[in-house]
Amino acid sequence: MASTAAGKQRIPKVAKVKNKAPAEVQITAEQLLREAKERELELLPPPPKQKITDEEELNDYKLKKRKGFEDNIRKNRTVISNWIKYAQWEESLKEILRARSIYERALDVDHRNITLWLKYAEMEMKSRQVNHARNIWDRAITILPRVNQFWYKYTYMEEMLGNVAGCRQAFERWMEWEPDEQAWHSYINFELRYKEVDKARTIYERFVLVHPEVKNWIKYGRFEEKHGYIAHSRKVYERAVEFFGEDYVDENLFVAFAKFEETQKEFERVRVIYKYALDRIPKHQAQELFKFYTMFEKKFGDRRGIEDVIVNKRRFQYEEEVKANPHNYDAWFDYLRLVENDADPDTVREVYERAIANIPPIQEKRHWKRYIYLWINYALYEELEVKDAEKTRQVYQASLDLIPHKKFTFAKIWLLYAQFEIRQKNLQGSRRVMGTAIGKCPKNKLLKGYIELELQLREFDRCRKLYEKYLEFSPENCTTWIKFSELETILGDVERARAIFELAIGQPRLDMPEVLWKSYIDFEIEQEEFENTRNLYKRLLQRTQHVKVWISYAKYELSIDGPDRLQKCRQIFEEANKGMRNCEEKEERLMLLESWRDFEREFGSESSMERVRKLMPDKVKKRRKLTAEDGSDAGWEEYYDYIFPEDAANQPNLKLLAMAKMWKRQQMVEDEDDNKSPEESPEVAEETQTTSDEPAAPPEAERDAEMDRDDEGSSESDSDDDEGKKESKSGGEDKE
Repeated sequence: MASTAAGKQRIPKVAKVKNKAPAEVQITAEQLLREAKERELELLPPPPKQKITDEEELNDYKLKKRKGFEDNIRKNRTVISNWIKYAQWEESLKEILRARSIYERALDVDHRNITLWLKYAEMEMKSRQVNHARNIWDRAITILPRVNQFWYKYTYMEEMLGNVAGCRQAFERWMEWEPDEQAWHSYINFELRYKEVDKARTIYERFVLVHPEVKNWIKYGRFEEKHGYIAHSRKVYERAVEFFGEDYVDENLFVAFAKFEETQKEFERVRVIYKYALDRIPKHQAQELFKFYTMFEKKFGDRRGIEDVIVNKRRFQYEEEVKANPHNYDAWFDYLRLVENDADPDTVREVYERAIANIPPIQEKRHWKRYIYLWINYALYEELEVKDAEKTRQVYQASLDLIPHKKFTFAKIWLLYAQFEIRQKNLQGSRRVMGTAIGKCPKNKLLKGYIELELQLREFDRCRKLYEKYLEFSPENCTTWIKFSELETILGDVERARAIFELAIGQPRLDMPEVLWKSYIDFEIEQEEFENTRNLYKRLLQRTQHVKVWISYAKYELSIDGPDRLQKCRQIFEEANKGMRNCEEKEERLMLLESWRDFEREFGSESSMERVRKLMPDKVKKRRKLTAEDGSDAGWEEYYDYIFPEDAANQPNLKLLAMAKMWKRQQMVEDEDDNKSPEESPEVAEETQTTSDEPAAPPEAERDAEMDRDDEGSSESDSDDDEGKKESKSGGEDKE
């Protein structure tokens, strides 16, 4: 029971807060601090003042204090603050010897403590013990030569004492340790305070070698300029440029050099400095240089100078681009366009040579398409700008030697080379170039260009031979056959031209046979050989039953003046319609009937127009099932089909469609009879019947027509036939 009672702990009851509203007076930290200040709870009473009245009491006081300091030191010798407090207390009592002894004892404990040396030396200087202070500084800089504070205070003390030689000696000892830049500047400023410019120059010479940075060379140059040594200052800048060379060049050095020359009114020197710098500094490191160069040209230059600045800036950009990617031929084109407008021929030539040296790494034509234009532009520049024919010929020859003609070639460069030789009045050289081109790599563009070249020279026999070579190389090229025939036609040899056409249409393989036949037919029409033209049309129709051929044949017969031209044209349309009944392309058949209808509207009679109208198909909307690539069902799509009355298979559908149209027409007449007056209704009904040749079927009839015909081309069911017969019978009764 006891253990159970002990195990159970009573949970104290939590007092319930009934009023949760904030108190009227809020206690804040600020209020607590203010009350504490008012009551002065944290202020301690000052210690009681002790008044010493005689020497014995003073000695007791000193003994007691020294004993306390010594006890603290014995407890922990490494706490230097105890030593410093002890020494300062002795110093306050004017006990310099005791204080010196304490500092010496402390240095034995920790001779590398900087504060200890400083306090020791300050005590000696305060007590005007110069030699002791000098001795302390000398010991300090010997033990800790890298602590600049010792050197600064030592040299300052010597200068304040007027010991210039001692101060200089201290600086010299300091400079042997090659300290930081501020130490050198302090030494230089010390010499300048005593007008020792030559010694300051000597220090600068050592300084720029110890700290070879651009800013230090610039300070050296400005030092010489400030003291009036202009030649020395220019020499310093020139030495700095030589010292850093092209590997470690900096734009700030050239900007400072240019500003110096600008103050001396040496504007040509400034321009040379800027251009020299821009030629050697990368573009991304020369932003300030461009800015100051532009400002200089705006102040002292002319329009040409400002343009030079912009050109140089763009030139740097292109240099960076071609260095990053030598095969970026577009960057080379922009760079060459820039230098061609501004630079001398030797510079342009150098850039061209650098550009064409970047040969594409892969022997594929797509990689060479941009590259070859570098050679073309190079040759055109030499010919048109420099007017050096021999150099141009060398460029063309070098480019042709470089291209792998067995894999691919460029007809453009062969033709340009040949045209160049013609401009140089070297006809044999031009023909030699084109002959070499055709022998190495015959292609269509080369043969066409050679033929055009000989045509311009009026060498027609050569043109005939070239056309024969061309057709041996590419007999399927219809354009070549047509051009060859046109040449013979122009020369007046009609029979030769006709023979060429006959050879052409007899080829087993042609790329554009329809163009060739059209040209042959046009040729015969121009020669007014009507029978030959008819024979050509008939021969063509034996090969193809294309609707355009029939229409063209009909139009041709219509264009020939004669009494029976309309009959012949109509006969051709009849033959075409019969021949195209089995044509799968119903749109072509419709195109033929529309052309025939237009002809009858213009030249035919009412009966002939009615006959063509009866041949026109009906346009119906159908649906067909779509199948996806994987064979699954992809839904249905709607399309329009044409039903021709002449087709026997379409007769049931036509009956159903006719009944639907008739029903629609009767519905429209009945509606108009209801809406119109008795006087108007007969006329309106008559007008409706005459104007609406092919009204649309009602939705129910159209849907029935669609369902009667199977989407996949299947036959109609018997039930549909019976239903269509019933509807036809009822429709006939209604009509009666």
